[in-house]
Amino acid sequence: MTPVILLAAEKESAEVTDWAARIGWVVGLGLFVALVYWLMREGWKWRGTLQGDLPELPGAPDDPGAARLVLSGRYHGSTTAGQWLDRIVAHGLGTRSRVELTLTEAGLDVVRPGAADFFVPVAALREARLDKGIAGKVLTEGGLLVVTWAHGDKLIDSGFRSDHAAEHNEWVETLNDMINKTETEGAR
Repeated sequence: MTPVILLAAEKESAEVTDWAARIGWVVGLGLFVALVYWLMREGWKWRGTLQGDLPELPGAPDDPGAARLVLSGRYHGSTTAGQWLDRIVAHGLGTRSRVELTLTEAGLDVVRPGAADFFVPVAALREARLDKGIAGKVLTEGGLLVVTWAHGDKLIDSGFRSDHAAEHNEWVETLNDMINKTETEGAR
């Protein structure tokens, strides 16, 4: 025999793909992903149920006054004050979204397209600071504007990131000045 014929005789055909096993694995993986997603969704709803004692969020007054500062950016969520991983999901506070913040003499107006808007009266404001993270969002040091406010009997930290991070320092100074002024007037 010639060498070419010997080489052809020694070659084996490729294995045939077992489509039934492959389809079974794909369907099984799809069901597993769906189960994990469903469990995460149920956990989110359960957390909202546990936080059901949180009162309804206040709406903006009819005449809040002239805007002192305006910020456009992202709302990253709210947590229990001092516990940056304890996300609050009740009343939509856990929903990340775009945000338009407006600071007036009456308080802080938080307008979120696609999510529930809310208003923080100036008497409820406690502190403003720069931080690096809040409930699942970690940024560079000072990359997040965190506003602490009282709602019912709970202190809440809400995290915002401006489209222009240079605005954060002005917001912290102005908010803390307003808070100090309100506390001073309240002590009289």
